[in-house]
Amino acid sequence: MKKVICKKEYDTETAELIKKYTFGNFGDPNGYEELLYKTPGGLYFLYVDGGETSPYPHEDILRLAKAKVNEWLDNH
Repeated sequence: MKKVICKKEYDTETAELIKKYTFGNFGDPNGYEELLYKTPGGLYFLYVDGGETSPYPHEDILRLAKAKVNEWLDNH
């Protein structure tokens, strides 16, 4: 998936996958995935997708500030 946010491109095809977190099982309407990526330019983002009643009912890309990366890693 590719998304431009504030004139910066975030692309799961060209970024490095750092860690994947899965909540629930496949097909679970409350289940979701969060995948942490790092772009070649050093920016971090989450690719998110989930079931219809999850926090991420549609696939999306969310920016993640460098200051929040370690917090996310510690909690997942």
